[in-house]
Amino acid sequence: MQPVIAIIGRPNVGKSTLFNRLTGSKNALVAEVPGMTRDRQYGCAAIGEHSCLLVDTGGLAEEQALIDRLVSQQSEAAIAEATLVLFLVDGREGLMPADREIADRLRRSGKPVIVVVNKTEGRDPASAILEFHDLGLGLPLAVAAAHGRGFGPLKESIVARLPQEPETVPAYDSLPDGIRVAVAGRPNVGKSTLVNRLLGEDRVLAHDMPGTTRDSIYIPFAHRGIPYVLVDTAGVRRRARVEGKAEKFSVVRTLQAVTQSNVVILLIDASEGITDQDAHLLGITLQSGRALVIAVNKWDDLDPDQRERVRDGLERKLRFIDFATIHFISALRGSGVGQLFRSVSEAWHSASRGFSTPELNRILSKAVATHPPPLSHGRRAKLRYAHQGGRNPPIIVVHGSQTEKLADSYKRYLSHAFSKALKLKGTPLQIEFKTGKNPYQGRKNILTPRQQQKRKRLMRHVKGRR
Repeated sequence: MQPVIAIIGRPNVGKSTLFNRLTGSKNALVAEVPGMTRDRQYGCAAIGEHSCLLVDTGGLAEEQALIDRLVSQQSEAAIAEATLVLFLVDGREGLMPADREIADRLRRSGKPVIVVVNKTEGRDPASAILEFHDLGLGLPLAVAAAHGRGFGPLKESIVARLPQEPETVPAYDSLPDGIRVAVAGRPNVGKSTLVNRLLGEDRVLAHDMPGTTRDSIYIPFAHRGIPYVLVDTAGVRRRARVEGKAEKFSVVRTLQAVTQSNVVILLIDASEGITDQDAHLLGITLQSGRALVIAVNKWDDLDPDQRERVRDGLERKLRFIDFATIHFISALRGSGVGQLFRSVSEAWHSASRGFSTPELNRILSKAVATHPPPLSHGRRAKLRYAHQGGRNPPIIVVHGSQTEKLADSYKRYLSHAFSKALKLKGTPLQIEFKTGKNPYQGRKNILTPRQQQKRKRLMRHVKGRR
């Protein structure tokens, strides 16, 4: 399972900046998770050979009287579930009394801690970390999160502190081979009922009380000779309704199951339509590049007018994920459930397909000829060739000149053109653009010595005739 790294610290020390820097971009799998404290965000980060789940927590108030209460309310779960804690402090303000209070709490937790001194740009790193040795939590590391400085030593320290042995909870690597399918959704939408229906037996506990499933349950099985690993995840509910440490842990397990699956079946309650919690899970699925199948459950409970309204709402809200197949099902009665396996299989095969370079170049040439890139400052980007850069999700790398100036609308156009031409179903397509250097740029003379001599003789001859 993915190790969990929590970022802890006072307000305005740069936790979110550090979070965005480690996850790679401001858009890298960032989602407000219902049930956690305000401002807590989860993201995926690749650090060394580790794929980690990063947690950005809310800031802890500086007033000593509030420290214990706010730590308990906002960061108790994050510290408890963390494999490693990054304790972020402000190098400009120096060591504050609140930092000492937080350090005491972290020391009592027994979790591995790295003290990260932020905002050290323009200062000598050795002098910037000097006073933070007093925290007694090991060697502090100086970084400038806003400028990306000092992250080499920080990542090395993180890798050294992460456990080399896998956790005792079931890990995907220890399960039989098969298409890994995570059934995700809010509590009480019928996830366990759907899993039992897909398996054809009462394998997991299903109850109408929300929160029955506390952890992700991994079930290997085969359907028509195709091996699967089905994952019944715990529901992610509104922040105000999360009760108890066990349920806070279940949110982490759900996110881990989603990001490590091959295909996600997002289960939606037909009577409620798309809610904020559904949107969060959908965002996590898309930004992690997972293939997706949407199942609208409890469809039999709606009358024709309600069904029409639900269809219109889904079409309006899910327009940006037109690649995903939507099924209207009843997990309890079994109607429509049989078609899910076909969509899951299609999504998996689309996500794991290989594409030939000539095929991709033909699609690129046709797309550019049909709709050339728009002018930017009087110049037009040139897209020369494309090749496949990865699978699950499929990645296409497009090489050219001035690709950094392409508008987002044109990038979406190319993505749609490739998806349509390749007939991809159920999987997002990622396109990466690479700008190559002009081989003639900066070269004063591109002629060979012999050509230069010939040119000089020609120029003398022309001048002589004049």
